[in-house]
Amino acid sequence: MRLLALKGRNIGKGLILIAADFSQLRDYVVPLDRGAMYQVLASWPGPFTWLLPARSSAPTWIRGRHETIAVRVTDHPIAAALCLATGTALVSTSANRSGHRPARSPAEVRRQFGHGIDWLLSGPLGTLNHPTPIRDARTGALLRA
Repeated sequence: MRLLALKGRNIGKGLILIAADFSQLRDYVVPLDRGAMYQVLASWPGPFTWLLPARSSAPTWIRGRHETIAVRVTDHPIAAALCLATGTALVSTSANRSGHRPARSPAEVRRQFGHGIDWLLSGPLGTLNHPTPIRDARTGALLRA
């Protein structure tokens, strides 16, 4: 809730979860049939976000007003290491206040959030200059290019 407030993000939009491997996502999503899951799993680890059906136990603040949760098995070494170190999936979000451009440096993060963040881990950014594509794993529909 603190993250949503800090970003000024509507709780109904939901958040993306990242993981070091699919097993870290199992508490949040319901896997689909073998064919659909093959396409999802074949794209990971990597910069591909998929919508999978949310478990009924998944927190509302993660799934928002949706029946699905956006999930990704990351290939970013620092993000994957954080997931492994904590033993769980983590919320992934751009470093910006809602409606602002994503911060691309520690100085930009501090300018947008000031002392609202407890700690800042500086490291290399991912190689994409845009958000990851999002596909619905149930239909294959591309929702964000």
